[in-house]
Amino acid sequence: MPPTLFISAGEASGEHYGAMLMESLRKQSPTKLNFIGMGGPRMVESGLDRIVRAEDVAVMGITEIVRHLPRIYAEFRKLKASIRRRKPDLAILIDFPDIHFALAKEFHRLGIPVIFFVSPQLWAWKKHRIKLVQKYIDKMLVIFPFEEPFYREHKVNAEFVGHPLADLPLPTETREKFAAENTLDPAKQWIGLLPGSRIKEIRANLPEMLKAAFFLYDDYAENARLGLQYPEPEFLLPLAPTLTAIQREEVHQIITAHTPGLPVHLVSDARAALFHARAAIVASGTATVEAALIGNPFVVVYRVSPLTYAIAKRVVTVPHVAMANLIAGKRLVPELIQNDFTASNIVTELRPLLSDGPERASMMQGLAALRGMLHPPHGQTAIDRVAEIVLQQLSLTPSATAVAQKS
Repeated sequence: MPPTLFISAGEASGEHYGAMLMESLRKQSPTKLNFIGMGGPRMVESGLDRIVRAEDVAVMGITEIVRHLPRIYAEFRKLKASIRRRKPDLAILIDFPDIHFALAKEFHRLGIPVIFFVSPQLWAWKKHRIKLVQKYIDKMLVIFPFEEPFYREHKVNAEFVGHPLADLPLPTETREKFAAENTLDPAKQWIGLLPGSRIKEIRANLPEMLKAAFFLYDDYAENARLGLQYPEPEFLLPLAPTLTAIQREEVHQIITAHTPGLPVHLVSDARAALFHARAAIVASGTATVEAALIGNPFVVVYRVSPLTYAIAKRVVTVPHVAMANLIAGKRLVPELIQNDFTASNIVTELRPLLSDGPERASMMQGLAALRGMLHPPHGQTAIDRVAEIVLQQLSLTPSATAVAQKS
């Protein structure tokens, strides 16, 4: 009977990695594999026998989780029942610790080994959870270089596999083609606005970003009135494919309400927007890693509910919020979090990055160094290395299979 792997992801980025991992496992495995678990549409397309939809349990923030607890608990019970019934050979849990640590406990009870890919940020807060990792996780696969020594110091079997986003090539689409596809003027100065992939994040972050965009456009208009040379800006707002038609319409309404007439263009390719933009305003999250890897200067912003922020301030122990700064070990990119996240502060931090000068040059140099730090250390892609580790755990590497056949 083919091995059955339980694979689970809750957030959009983890779900993307899950789909890529399933494809890599199929390519590398000498035998057929069955996949069951929790995921989104991309993992289903890659062959997941889905027990629970990721979108039914993916919420953000402490207060949001509390509000959705009944639904989350019902889905969790469904997962546990399926695990007991189908008894997979191995579990691969991708990020999403609130659900996955509880599942890991169940797998441990059943004697099923657990590989955790994309570490929760235990080094930043909830360090007490390291005991759960020590007890229930057989191998922790991390995507940031400073995480491996953190776990090894706590006697956890951990490996830095590289960041999957570091394996992606830079966009190849020309500026002119991107402009034509999105009704843009390639001669103008493009500035990226990335408020987050979910509508809740967009509601929280986009209005202040638009105010900053208005101030930046006002700079141009004032300089043009005085006869000074100043590039006219256009603003690129990538929208995630997971947004519904109603949510996209809400984004249109936010733009119209806050900055009517401002040249804001909705685009679908966030990486191309970051690549071609002169600079960007990026909400804290995976998009900041994408921005860092692409290498254009950016400012990090974020805002959560007051309760979530008050609790986080008490327990978060790292000196930076932006992942680029944590990896670099210094303030490489500006961070404007909670009350510091204002339009005027954004403009103050972004203006020096729009013109050729020491601030822009220094940040681009730092981002180039950071890209090198996130590349896999072993010559494979990060996803292929994870797949190899999974198959080794299952004793399904080609060499192991050959030995078994000879015997």
